[in-house]
Amino acid sequence: MRRTMYKWFWAWDFEKEEKWLNEKSAQGLQLIDVGFCRYTFEEDQQGKYQYRLEILNNHPSTAKNIAYIRFLEEMGVEHVGTLFKWIYLRRKASEGSFDIYNDLDSRIDHLKRMSNLFFWILLINLFALCLNVANSIQFGNTSSIVCVYVSAAMVFLLAFGILTVSTKKGTLQKERLLRE
Repeated sequence: MRRTMYKWFWAWDFEKEEKWLNEKSAQGLQLIDVGFCRYTFEEDQQGKYQYRLEILNNHPSTAKNIAYIRFLEEMGVEHVGTLFKWIYLRRKASEGSFDIYNDLDSRIDHLKRMSNLFFWILLINLFALCLNVANSIQFGNTSSIVCVYVSAAMVFLLAFGILTVSTKKGTLQKERLLRE
């Protein structure tokens, strides 16, 4: 039997999303499709799969990323779905621990990809905020003011996301220095 659930996760909280997906797996719900805030599960054996998420440098449909996903599939990893640059992966739990990032450098690189994406989206939103402020000053209508608040909220959220990811990255970089 299939079940669709709707849940929101901030992109910088991908670990919480992974944890939630793995909890669903432990309950016998295995992810078969993903969309924006939408997860489709199928009932199956409890704990059958372990799930991981990864953000890629480019869209998963590029030749390089198609080759990467094929490589993962050769290693026993299934590509469940894609959402923008995110890929949802799973591997049978019976095959042992499943970790995409088996060293600190690969974890740091993953966080760098996230912060780079957030940075560019932040710049676009800052530009939109400036345009909305100029429009609001020039015309002073209510819709312009609402756009200013929405743009400002997006800028704040993206800045918070960058700060969160940068903090995680800094912690891993300190840990790497301690190990050297």
